[in-house]
Amino acid sequence: MALIKKMVKVERNASVHKEVQADYQVFEIKGKKYLQINSYGSATRKDVGKLSQSMQFNEDSIRQLINLLKETIDEN
Repeated sequence: MALIKKMVKVERNASVHKEVQADYQVFEIKGKKYLQINSYGSATRKDVGKLSQSMQFNEDSIRQLINLLKETIDEN
């Protein structure tokens, strides 16, 4: 699991990954809100449906993510 506080843009070769199941939750601890996104193993993985990755975003990185998503949509 990782708490992401800041993201930095990089330029590298990219490809589309396999589709996986994901879920999310929003929670609050000590008055601070967090977004957690969980992804699960692909259908070809040995342990299908097993939690693979969890990413948590605090309020600042949620705002950054919102802006990145808007910029991505606006580029098209």
